[in-house]
Amino acid sequence: MTSDIFGDPIAQDLPEPPQDGPGLFGDPAPAPAASAPTVRAPAAAAPAAPDSGASAPAGTPYRVLARKYRPASFADLIGQEALVRTLRNAFAQGRVHHAFMLTGVRGVGKTTTARIIARALNCIGPDGQGGPTPEPCGVCSECRAILADRHPDVQELDAASNNGIDDVRELRERLRFRPAQGRFKVIILDEVHMMSNAAFNALLKTLEEPPPDVKFMLATTELRKVPTTILSRCQTFRLARVPQETLRAHFARICDLESVPAEAEALAMVARAADGSVRDGLSILDQAMALAGGEPVTTGLVTEMLGLADRGLAIDLMEALMAGDTAAALALSEAAHATGTDPAVVLSDLLELVHLLSRMKTVPTLKDDPALPEAERTRGAALAEKLGIPVLARAWQMLLKGLAEVAQDGVNRRAAAEMVLIRLAHVADLPTPGDLVRRLTEAGPATAAPAPAPAPNGGGGGLRAIAGGGGAALAMAAPAPAALAETAPQAAAPAPMPSSFREIVALASGRKPSLHAHLRLNVHPVRISPGRIEIRPRPEAPRDLAQQITALMQEATGTRWTVSLVNEGGEPTLAEQGKTAEADRLALAQTHPLVQAVLAAFPGAKIEAVRDASLDAYGLPPAMAAEMAAAGDGRDFAPPDAESAGLDDDLSQED
Repeated sequence: MTSDIFGDPIAQDLPEPPQDGPGLFGDPAPAPAASAPTVRAPAAAAPAAPDSGASAPAGTPYRVLARKYRPASFADLIGQEALVRTLRNAFAQGRVHHAFMLTGVRGVGKTTTARIIARALNCIGPDGQGGPTPEPCGVCSECRAILADRHPDVQELDAASNNGIDDVRELRERLRFRPAQGRFKVIILDEVHMMSNAAFNALLKTLEEPPPDVKFMLATTELRKVPTTILSRCQTFRLARVPQETLRAHFARICDLESVPAEAEALAMVARAADGSVRDGLSILDQAMALAGGEPVTTGLVTEMLGLADRGLAIDLMEALMAGDTAAALALSEAAHATGTDPAVVLSDLLELVHLLSRMKTVPTLKDDPALPEAERTRGAALAEKLGIPVLARAWQMLLKGLAEVAQDGVNRRAAAEMVLIRLAHVADLPTPGDLVRRLTEAGPATAAPAPAPAPNGGGGGLRAIAGGGGAALAMAAPAPAALAETAPQAAAPAPMPSSFREIVALASGRKPSLHAHLRLNVHPVRISPGRIEIRPRPEAPRDLAQQITALMQEATGTRWTVSLVNEGGEPTLAEQGKTAEADRLALAQTHPLVQAVLAAFPGAKIEAVRDASLDAYGLPPAMAAEMAAAGDGRDFAPPDAESAGLDDDLSQED
């Protein structure tokens, strides 16, 4: 029994609100039997004509499909079985919560579900004696008023425009009064994540302990933006995206009700474009019906309307790319461009096809899936049998990178897409890294070329050749020269003072960065002996270079060193020695049989760098100084014909 704001009963013979004019749920349904109310009853009762609006009264505006076929009961919700089952059980057990949070992507039924719950809470049945029910009758005064959006106790607010604390304060004042007509006051807040923090805080207490005759329905597409204090006071329902097959069947029923023929593949394309949203799909279908002009909705019509590439064109393009036929691939791209297809759409379709082929390769039974189009089941399955997972993975990575290139600002999108296709066709004939390693392994050492001689500068440790700018890395172990083994004990023994120019330069590293740079780039070492340094500086070196070196050696060793400057002679600078050693390592790597096999397997590849972990900071092997000293007197870098500097006593002591 309904009552007024003072608690007095209201006579049931009050006039019903007028039903003329559009409501949020479409035209009011005629009074059907209470046992089977459905949202499709009004459309089924309409005359079956291609243009359903033609039979409407003159002056009645056209109602779009998304509003005309909006669900009016839980039975009409599609793709939300868990939500429907939970709400049905809650009504059956009398455990209906006072606040619901409905979240999901656009067009999956959040606000529609809130309105159905409002009808279920306030329905009084055809006889006026019913209570809350999961099956609202649709014929009582409460249901009809809510359907016509004229019920005084069901208020829908847009939180995007009513997002301030004053709006919440006004809402709280309205909730102090009892329902004017229905059993419950139902407050529907759409896009609730748009409310301000102050408004959320003002709503907390009312949302936690509302009056017993008040229910809240909150809807949002951005659940992460809603404070946890709000979420903890609500029952949260996550509405899932509707599967494509469910959408296709739903669109087929609507086409039958509208008496508009449609091809199954065209409806499948509409379902794919809807991306799980019922409202988006119905809007696209409505546009397709208008474009058809009373004729059947065909695949070509939907393709042209949405600017999509033909699925068969994507398969043709993939076959041409995997065969390395660049001319055919560019011709197909030109055909797609002539039909108005965006280059990014072509690459996106290729990405979807690569994903489908990868799934078919791993799950062969997928080729029998009736949900797939005929072309993808037959030609796609045949293409998947020819291609391997490494090839498909490589194509996937190249298409992903190409799609990002096409999306860049200021780039010719068509040219960028064609370059991606050219790259895909070019690598079609190249083996994958796994195939290449397998071929080289199966070839064995029989085909290997004779081991190259070590570089003149020597070089211990392993060399790693990086081919193609960071491609496959091949490890090559080079045996250390005999001189390394002979001089290793001497190098291990700590020396009280530096015995080589590199050690002197290393002393400046970290202490004097500027001096370290000049010693490495602008100084030619001539002779190094204990307590004495003879060098030839370049013109770029500072004028006080000798004084800086003297101060450095005094600080580092505690001994005064003599620095002499000469005008000629000397070895190359450390920087020049490092470049020479790098060139020698590169030449050594190029003669290795494995590297030669890689270069032959990948035409156009080149060795970018050769890295040796045993090299020092100057790109020189540690044993180079010892090897060069073994060829001379063990003390200096001077040429053989250099004059002595008065070190005969030192040499005689060592001998």
